[in-house]
Amino acid sequence: MTAPGDSPPAAAPAIEALGLGRRFGGTAALTDLGLSVAPGEWLGLVGPDGAGKTTLLQLCAALLDPGAGRCRVLGFDTVREAAKIQARIGYMAQGFTLYPRLSVDENLAFAARVRGVTGATFKARRAELLDMAGLTAFAGRRERELSGGMRKKLALCTCLIHRPPLLLLDEPGLGVDPLSRRELWRMLDGLRAQGVTLLLATSYMDEAERCDQVAFLDRGRLLALDTPAALRARAAGTVFEIAGAGLPGAPPPGVRALTPLPDRLRVQLDPVSEYGAGADRAGAPDALRALAALGPALPAAPSLEDVFGLLATPAPEAAPAAAVPTGRDPRPGGIQARQLSRRYGTFTAVDAVSFDIAAGEIYGLLGANGAGKTTLIRLLCGLERPSGGSATVAGVAVDGARGHLHGAVGYMSQRFSLYPDLTVAENLRFFARAQGLAGHRARTAIAAACAATALDGADRRLTGALSGALRQRLALACAALHRPRVLFLDEPTSGVDPLSRSRFWALIRSFAASGMTTVVTTHYLAEAAFCDRLGLMHRGRLIASGTPPALRAQAGLEPGASVEDLFLAHLAAAA
Repeated sequence: MTAPGDSPPAAAPAIEALGLGRRFGGTAALTDLGLSVAPGEWLGLVGPDGAGKTTLLQLCAALLDPGAGRCRVLGFDTVREAAKIQARIGYMAQGFTLYPRLSVDENLAFAARVRGVTGATFKARRAELLDMAGLTAFAGRRERELSGGMRKKLALCTCLIHRPPLLLLDEPGLGVDPLSRRELWRMLDGLRAQGVTLLLATSYMDEAERCDQVAFLDRGRLLALDTPAALRARAAGTVFEIAGAGLPGAPPPGVRALTPLPDRLRVQLDPVSEYGAGADRAGAPDALRALAALGPALPAAPSLEDVFGLLATPAPEAAPAAAVPTGRDPRPGGIQARQLSRRYGTFTAVDAVSFDIAAGEIYGLLGANGAGKTTLIRLLCGLERPSGGSATVAGVAVDGARGHLHGAVGYMSQRFSLYPDLTVAENLRFFARAQGLAGHRARTAIAAACAATALDGADRRLTGALSGALRQRLALACAALHRPRVLFLDEPTSGVDPLSRSRFWALIRSFAASGMTTVVTTHYLAEAAFCDRLGLMHRGRLIASGTPPALRAQAGLEPGASVEDLFLAHLAAAA
């Protein structure tokens, strides 16, 4: 699997970094990083936004030169022998690295020519890769007409056309539905059997679990490097669950995090080192006793997300959100839909959908790319006119006239409805005016939204320069400035690290406690557990709706089955 030309030493590590550092202006993206990846090994890179994961991948791809230290990849120096490295690796960036006006075949042929793969060799590899990716039937389709999952699989195929011994993947599962993500990992698992080395940056801990080792980065420094099992062992004895509990407010001393779920409260204590020496975890019983009124705290198995919470250093911008105003909103809320449909010519994007969502409920919409989730949300926001059926949102009829629903709903789209060339403060003022807020009302609304989302309403940083987690909270603040009765969130946590995701969901639950109805879409099924009920969509239809336990029972699954198993079971039944 080695490209023609010079061959690296047989015993050389696939990747070797010594004292690696890189700065961008006054910011240290990586500092004194050292690691070694053996041939055939899979290493996952995890960490908060800005931890240095993408910078490390770009250094290993010889796209950036280190500012300090050195890095060797496949036996070659990334500075002096960059061309030899780039000829032998496959690098898949976060964004799609494809040409939208070219077909599947044309994108693959272009990548092959760049890599010097021609003639019979190209034909054989083309057939092999298209078959492996399930894209043979779509070879003539333009890239821009593919689903998100198909695009990711095609991008991986272009990286594999020259059979590289090393793959560098930056968030391969980002924006991909659960079924497509499973197919993508089936392709990767096949490469593992061939001895391909993988360096993977991911914000999904289930992807990190698939790696031989996981490296945890924070603010450019390597804080931990070990197997997933060894990392989970670090959190042993720190995680507990209280059945049926609500959120008691601020965590008591000794409690690092409280995660409310519909049927239980997950509690994470501070690590042992913060209690001092000794195996009795002095201080830990006091932390649990402070929660005793909520019910007995039972030990729970730690996950990599729990390890993430223990290792990550909270940034100043990620301070715990202030509580939203208490008390239930007396205004009418909730959603009712009856046979709601939307057709575009002969294509039906939403097909006779009916459901009821109560005021203050968190309702999760799950489905593959193209299932109709975003179109349904746009119908309920009044941004699309129904082709059939009816719906009311917060007591207002949905008729395609946005003005009727303007004050009742808030909408955070997949791509963050923000202006990147405006500052944080300017975005907040713009969206306040768009919601009809001016003067004292606007200032009061901005102050309240910023308090709830831990933002600085006077922040003069350009929005385009913010971290993903901070942009996410700003988009939520802008969508909720006018205290809507119904809030629509379309893929709000895509690509966000576990700690930021947990804080985001705590904020959503605090909004729900005030009576605000929330409809949220997500491709990361682990966070579907935060929802009160789920709606499963397939080809425009709502194929199932209910609480996770009820949906498991409908599918004949065990009570402990994952949301992914639940989703796939209902999808198979509807196919």
